[in-house]
Amino acid sequence: MKIIFVFLLACIVLALFWGLSGLLKAESGSQRLIRSLTLRVGLSIGLFMLLLLGALFGWWRPQQAG
Repeated sequence: MKIIFVFLLACIVLALFWGLSGLLKAESGSQRLIRSLTLRVGLSIGLFMLLLLGALFGWWRPQQAG
């Protein structure tokens, strides 16, 4: 399960840099920045949902502070 989380986080970071390169090149009419933002938001929501489902189904338990 940890491999999936690391993979999703790596994909989110790659999408962030993909968007940055699209922003720096700034080709007019390019949809690269929009696609990278959409991908990054989708991956972030997917990771959040995976964390929630894992806690719901008991795949892991959140730790209590203190």
